[in-house]
Amino acid sequence: MGAIIGICLHAVGGLCAGSFYTPIKKIETWAWESSWLVMGFFAWLIVPWLMASITVTDLMHTLLSSPSSAIGWTFFFGFVWGAGGPIFNLTMRYLGVSLGMTVSLGSGAAFGTLIPPLVSGQFGELLHTTAGQITFGGVMVCLIGIALAGYAGHQRDLARQQDDSSSEKFNTGKGILITFLSGPIGACFAYGLAAGKPIADAAMAQGTPTLWQNNAVLTVLLLGGLSSNFILCVYNNYKKKTAGDYLKNDGQQRKNYLLASLGGSIWYLQFMFYGMGSSFLEERFHFASWTVHMSFIILFGNLWGLYFKEWKGVKSSTVQTLIFGLLILAASTILIAWGSS
Repeated sequence: MGAIIGICLHAVGGLCAGSFYTPIKKIETWAWESSWLVMGFFAWLIVPWLMASITVTDLMHTLLSSPSSAIGWTFFFGFVWGAGGPIFNLTMRYLGVSLGMTVSLGSGAAFGTLIPPLVSGQFGELLHTTAGQITFGGVMVCLIGIALAGYAGHQRDLARQQDDSSSEKFNTGKGILITFLSGPIGACFAYGLAAGKPIADAAMAQGTPTLWQNNAVLTVLLLGGLSSNFILCVYNNYKKKTAGDYLKNDGQQRKNYLLASLGGSIWYLQFMFYGMGSSFLEERFHFASWTVHMSFIILFGNLWGLYFKEWKGVKSSTVQTLIFGLLILAASTILIAWGSS
């Protein structure tokens, strides 16, 4: 039952991650870097510290009693991961919600899932167990589903390029090129959570329930992400002369701040539920959480893409390929839950 509950919590996290961009798309009159930075303050600072203060016993003592090396590496991986945030935003612009999430998060799933057990030396050991073989099999099935969804997205782009009346133009070449950066960089979040294990242990030593242990880690990890995003966004504000976005008086300002704060809050919830879901999986299979999380993001991201009519006008066979890929993603989560239990 623990693995099933964990998968369900990952599903909620995936829903949040696949939905956070929906309010961001509705922001008007702001440059993307302005929207991203305001969203980031809520996603990476305000909401994480608020939730950790509520759920973690004596948060400040927990952080001060954690090994400095764990704090440093967690912040470092968060900083590197955060640098990929604006890059990921560009994949959404050039590939759309559906394909952007599928390709970028798919490559991130592969790196974030397989690297931790390789580094820890568990890879060979796990492959010699039935549970490990089923879990890794689920990871491979997930990648097949991602490939099918990505192929469907490519076919959609070809159809869009032939439709001059389409209001939303994509650039597959630029998007795929950017993906080679955003995928591996995005996997640094998984490395940061692994590096922050001593922080989670310190939180539990203070009396924090296991369910909330990763909330302490997220305060450090996301602070690193905020730092790199702040540098990148402020630089773009200066370069493009868009710093005035934050103080505009055009009747849209209150709505923009509300949408950005909503998007940021939803964005944070994905990793709160990710941490909760991981706590229900056996420790040696924590690495599989990243694949489950990514597959649910891709699933819900593509469903939003269908809702926003990003697949309007494509052949029915293309949509069928997408749906088949999403069903395979769903099957992969069942395999991973079975192996992890």
